[in-house]
Amino acid sequence: MLRMSSCCVAACVLLVGGAPVWAADEVPKRKSGLWEITTQTRAGGQAMPMPMVMQVCVDQKQDDVTVDQEPGTPKPDCSKMDVKRSGSQVTIDSVCTHEAHSIANHMTVSGNMTTDYRIESMARINPPMQGVSAMDSTVTGKWLGACKPGQKHGARTMAGMPGVGPGGKFKMDPELMKRMQKQMQEQYGQ
Repeated sequence: MLRMSSCCVAACVLLVGGAPVWAADEVPKRKSGLWEITTQTRAGGQAMPMPMVMQVCVDQKQDDVTVDQEPGTPKPDCSKMDVKRSGSQVTIDSVCTHEAHSIANHMTVSGNMTTDYRIESMARINPPMQGVSAMDSTVTGKWLGACKPGQKHGARTMAGMPGVGPGGKFKMDPELMKRMQKQMQEQYGQ
């Protein structure tokens, strides 16, 4: 049975889908503009109820596709970061610490970064985070065009999620958080 709060899922998705900043010449850079990002996650062998889909405004000069998080969010502390490039594919093996949990992550980044990309990630968490010791995710990005007027790098829009609007930072409504937790508990048990 999956025992995981929505906050834990969000933290793990950031870590599974992200690694700390690499050397500037190694970071895959997305084309500037509005990107649709779809994240599908499996935690503890269970698929999350639905993929997370959002739109993110990207400035190529500031971009790091491996740390697709709010600007100003602390980056994880990593003791290992092995990066290998083979043609247009980049493989990253990392070991990072987040809130006393060691997260060993194997990530593959592929795509042309001007119209699309794909990140496949396999993370192992020790000690388990709320009972979850393994989390795998697939993140796909599709370029949509120019950012919307007034949007800056990192601005996110997520359909159906109050608090995530054009140019806004994520602010989870407490009632929405309770409903999401209840839905996950009903679907996966406690």
